[in-house]
Amino acid sequence: MSPNHTIPKLTEESFSTVEKFRKYMIQRRYSPASINSCVNALETFIRYSNNANLASVSQENIEDFNYNYIIANNYSASYQNQVINALKLYFKTQHNLQFNTDLIERPRKEYRLPVVFSLQEIERLLNALSNKKHRSMLVLIYSCGLRSGELINLRITDIDSDRMIIHIKGAKGKKDRIIPLSETALELLREYFTAYRPKTYLFNGETKPQYSKTSLQKVYCKAKRIANIEKKATLQTLRHSYATHLLESGVNLRIIQEILGHSSPKTTQIYTHVSSEETSKVVSPLEKINLHKK
Repeated sequence: MSPNHTIPKLTEESFSTVEKFRKYMIQRRYSPASINSCVNALETFIRYSNNANLASVSQENIEDFNYNYIIANNYSASYQNQVINALKLYFKTQHNLQFNTDLIERPRKEYRLPVVFSLQEIERLLNALSNKKHRSMLVLIYSCGLRSGELINLRITDIDSDRMIIHIKGAKGKKDRIIPLSETALELLREYFTAYRPKTYLFNGETKPQYSKTSLQKVYCKAKRIANIEKKATLQTLRHSYATHLLESGVNLRIIQEILGHSSPKTTQIYTHVSSEETSKVVSPLEKINLHKK
C-alpha cells in the first residue's frame, strides 16, 4: 500500500470491535490518554487491514502495517512504539494471541539528557510573577518535583501541614506516594489560600473546579519570558531541575526515586549525567600547560 493510499472507514462490525476494546480499557482503569492512543492505533490498523477479521491476524500482518504504513508515512518514532504496544495489548487481552514484538522493527531509542535550570534561573523564574496563584503553582512544582497533572489533581486535603508532607494520589502508574513539603512553599500556599479560598481542588479554574493544563502551561511560559530565560525548556524542566538540585546537594538517589515516583532506578539515574557537581571537579589537562599569551 502506498503512503498516499486512503485507508477505508470502519465497518459497523469493526466499530463494535474497537468499542469493546475501549470498554475493556476503561474497566481496567487505564488513563484517558492511554485509552485514546490505544483505541486510535487499533482503529488505524483495522482500517489499514481493510476491516479484516482480527482473529486471523498474523505477525506478518503487523510487520506489514509497521513497514508499509507507519514507516512509509514517516510517522514519529514515539507513534511507532505506541502503535506496536497498543496492538500487543489488544491481541493479548482480546484474542489471547501473543506476538513476538521483538521481531517487529522498532526505532532505536534516543538518548537525550533533560534540560536543567540553574538555581539562579529557578530564582528568576519563581520571582517573575506577582499573582499568588500562578506563583504558588510554579513554586509547588519545583519544590516537590511534581508532574503538571499531579499539581492539577491536588486536593486541599492532600496537604498535611502538621506532618509537612503532600499525599500524591493515583499518579502515573496508579501509584500513591508521600513527598516532603517545603516550609517556604507552605507559607506561600497559605497566602494564596487566604486570597483565593479554593473549595475542593487546591488550584481551581475561573469557571471550573480544577485548573487546566493549558492554563498552567501559559503561566509557565509567561514566567519564563519575564525571567528572560531562553533555554528550550518545558514545564517538566522544573521537575528535572528539582531532582538534579537534590542530587547535587547530597540526597541519596534512592530517596529521589521515591519522591519523584519512578518505578525504576534507571529512570532516576539520568540525573547523575546532568549534575554539574562532579563534572565541575574535573580539571582539564589544559591547566597543566603553560599557554603563552599573545
